[in-house]
Amino acid sequence: MWNGLVRCFSAARLSRDGVRALQKAGGFVKHRPEARPCPAQWERRQQQTLAAAPLPQTTGLSIRQVHALEEERLVQVEWEDGSHSLYPLVWLRDNCQCPLCMLHSAKARSLLLSQLDINTGVDQVLLTEPTKVSIVWPDQHTSEYEADWLKKRCFSPEARRAQREELFLNKRVYWGSELQIPTVSFEEVLHDDKAALDWLTALREVGIVYLKGAPVKQGQVARLSQRIGYLRLTFYGHTWQVQDKVGANNVAYTSGKLSLHTDYPALHHPPGVQFLHCLSQAHQGGESEVVDGFHMANRLHRENPEAFHTLSSLRVDFTDTGADYCDFAVQSKNCIIDVDCDGQVVRINYNNATRDSILDLPLEQVQPFYSSLKAYVDLMCQPENVVTYKMEPGDLVTFDNWRLLHGRKSYVSHRDNVRHLEGAYLDWDEVMSRLRILRKAVRGEA
Repeated sequence: MWNGLVRCFSAARLSRDGVRALQKAGGFVKHRPEARPCPAQWERRQQQTLAAAPLPQTTGLSIRQVHALEEERLVQVEWEDGSHSLYPLVWLRDNCQCPLCMLHSAKARSLLLSQLDINTGVDQVLLTEPTKVSIVWPDQHTSEYEADWLKKRCFSPEARRAQREELFLNKRVYWGSELQIPTVSFEEVLHDDKAALDWLTALREVGIVYLKGAPVKQGQVARLSQRIGYLRLTFYGHTWQVQDKVGANNVAYTSGKLSLHTDYPALHHPPGVQFLHCLSQAHQGGESEVVDGFHMANRLHRENPEAFHTLSSLRVDFTDTGADYCDFAVQSKNCIIDVDCDGQVVRINYNNATRDSILDLPLEQVQPFYSSLKAYVDLMCQPENVVTYKMEPGDLVTFDNWRLLHGRKSYVSHRDNVRHLEGAYLDWDEVMSRLRILRKAVRGEA
């Protein structure tokens, strides 16, 4: 039933229990019967996007020997397997674990930076037992470090990459129209930690997860948010009702077609995750559309690097004005494609409806900007890149608003069958916090 997407996860040999549990339980289901996944293509994508060095095993580690490299201001640790790790003296002193330097009840540093000698030397470095390093500093302050604590914080490129992936789950499963949307039970997510972990892991990696079986009444997006923490309040309220409205203050509150977009680029920090719960569906039309914006941005980078550079370097204006939860007049400047210091795509900011007529660009950059944006939008709108689905009452979709662009086909409402979705936002900080806590609860991780 879920062989296409499951095979691709298996081919990548994911180590995350949440995704595997969804596979075993049949959680990745074919939401659209007409979907035709291409396993070979999926396997290639996963090998390219999910490869990450595993975190080193830190339980029960032993140290063979340790000594100071005083000229380099480093401590070298030789592990029982013959490998080595290097630790700067200033970092070791800054991260002394004693009660004078750490408030352990808060897991927070109490040593002040003004008290830190950034050019410190070392008096003695001792291996007091196979799993413990002791350092005596020039002022005779003593610090002790456990082997597993040190190993987890190794400065090697491989260890740092593995740690980033473990903490932030930055690798992505890219997809096009062949996607089978991961699907889980609404009630199981609410009441079972493992189901909730499966949901959030898939949300982070795939970008979209379907929850089935929610009660057909308002308030369910708020109930689901309590599984994580709290909702993001915006000018449209903690929750908002997507339906036809007289004098609509947002194009979503009409029955017309909504082009592919991310929500709220008019904010400098748009919401990271969106919930939409179907309470009533239109008799005709109203199908939802989603596109993997990261995947499309990476394709644009390969196929049209000049357009990618333009969209990731020029900040353009967005606006949103009106009244809802309160009156508002929002302005922002955002790049259409946000990249990090390594050039990796981290957020898409695009909503054609709220892109301002003010375009604060030099005259000679206006035409290149439009050409670049058109190239990106045309790529996203190609049928092989768009997933189309129709929500039914009780369906609740959760997706990454920084990554996915979503849209909706026009629809016809009848008096006795008015289309009605309830929506809400959360931020990725809250979602990732809950994911880490659930991972610890389910897998017993520190």
